[in-house]
Amino acid sequence: MANKPTNKGNTNKKLKHQANQDSEGANGDNPEIWATFDHSFKQVQSVLDRNRVLIQQVNDNHQSRIHDNMVKNVALIQELNGNISKVVSLYSDFSSNFSTVFNRHVDDGEGPKNGD
Repeated sequence: MANKPTNKGNTNKKLKHQANQDSEGANGDNPEIWATFDHSFKQVQSVLDRNRVLIQQVNDNHQSRIHDNMVKNVALIQELNGNISKVVSLYSDFSSNFSTVFNRHVDDGEGPKNGD
């Protein structure tokens, strides 16, 4: 029983080592890919941050119960809906790009093999 924690620790070290090797190889192979992914995530985060502000404005306007503020909410909610569509599109593009890069990586013989 005393060997199990040691084996588990060794397994974790091996997995971390393998993950480090994989990420180092990927970073060294094509840094433009990682820059593109980073840019995509920053775009998504920017839209999500804007949505947070819009939601707070909508809530404040709703709580004020002032007619003009309620009318403003229509435009704010329309912007939110557009932003949600934008986030879906960005994630879809990201997913497509990731799949393409992954498949190219596997086709080049650098990715996981069947049975691994």
